[in-house]
Amino acid sequence: MNAYIDKPSHAWNMFTYAQFIIASSMMAGGIYFLEASFAAKGFYSMAAIMLVSSTAGITKAVRDTEESKRLHNKLEDARTERMLAEVSGPESN
Repeated sequence: MNAYIDKPSHAWNMFTYAQFIIASSMMAGGIYFLEASFAAKGFYSMAAIMLVSSTAGITKAVRDTEESKRLHNKLEDARTERMLAEVSGPESN
């Protein structure tokens, strides 16, 4: 019942941070050097910020759903073990 919980390594965390910084820099540079009006650049900037924000929200929602399923499964396992212990308990006396 003690399941191993795989945690991301430090290298993976650093890679994801670097990936985010590089992608953000490329997007900002692309918008800055875009040959368009200031309003169009503002629109693209807002869209990029909202895209990052919604991606973080979706990631959190998926992670929270997985964690709640894990907790629910642990509760179900504990209930099953308790029921089995209650059923087998009187016979062993």
